Amino acid sequence: MIATRLLAWYRAHRRDLPWRNTRDPYAIWVSEAMLQQTRVDTVIPYWHRFLQAFPTVADLAAAPLDDVLKLWEGLGYYSRARNLRLAAQKVVAEFDGRLPDTVPLLKTLPGIGPYMAGAVASIAFQKPEPLLDGNVERVLTRLYAIGEPVSDPNTKRKLWQLAAELVPQQAPGDFNQGLMELGATICIPKAPGCVTCPLSEACAAHASGTPERYPLKPKKAAVPHHHIAVAVVTHQDKWLLVRRPETGLLGGLWEFPGGQLAAGEPPVDGVSLRLRERFALAVTPVRPLTPVNHLFSHRRVTLHPFLCSAASGTVSPRYHSEFRWVSAETVNALALPRAHRKIAAALEQAGG
Repeated sequence: MIATRLLAWYRAHRRDLPWRNTRDPYAIWVSEAMLQQTRVDTVIPYWHRFLQAFPTVADLAAAPLDDVLKLWEGLGYYSRARNLRLAAQKVVAEFDGRLPDTVPLLKTLPGIGPYMAGAVASIAFQKPEPLLDGNVERVLTRLYAIGEPVSDPNTKRKLWQLAAELVPQQAPGDFNQGLMELGATICIPKAPGCVTCPLSEACAAHASGTPERYPLKPKKAAVPHHHIAVAVVTHQDKWLLVRRPETGLLGGLWEFPGGQLAAGEPPVDGVSLRLRERFALAVTPVRPLTPVNHLFSHRRVTLHPFLCSAASGTVSPRYHSEFRWVSAETVNALALPRAHRKIAAALEQAGG
């Protein structure tokens, strides 16, 4: 009954999203990678541009990392882009350029975990495999009135088991998309639309009268706030950019050099000290630029940029993988984190 009602509702009310109009497993895989922790309306233009630049797995596998990251710029969670490229290279090398169609084989690819493996297997290959994301967790915890914290491993196993029991042999891709669509549009965190929900008659949380009680999540810890000194260093009409290592936060992206300030450390003092410590470069702060605030999923940062001059172009990065002295025009061609892109844009607008 649940599958029948959900499929009928999904086919009548699903949003017209571009990746739902293709059967290309590669295009579906790219959409799933982009949709992780990112809003649908944000993803759509990125998905179109990415597939236009890299229309096949082989194209992505052969692409320079800088080109991939540039197309991903602003989408965030850049490990997704790096893993897509690495996985494409493995697909070309080990699977003759064809994305594998089973969950165990999909999970051997970089960046593909249980959720994405289930999504690609069911949506692209019509395999009756379950999936579990935040929207599906919310639907299932309400449907069965599961009051244990969803972060608990036992609860997570129970939800995966329920998802596996519910997914039908016929149209598993539509069913899984229906679960996610229901969670995204009807069974939302606050004020869910129970009166229009196709599963309300079977929903234990709806029957209890308190659907918003589910899912049970622990209180979020306070988000730390870090202050970063950033140097926009000029030397012979060039700007200094440094590249982050490929692993870790914002891996592979280019940025203006700098480093985290100690508690209470004045930014004007910290910027010179960080450049000596981290890049063996002596700089003179010329003037402060407008601070930039940015929120990550796990922390807040405030960047304190300074226009600086350097007497020498010699740089010895301690933590970054490489450096370049570039023109303002070249900066626009490289992939920068969003906060650093704001600094570059403001400097360019001011004729910096």
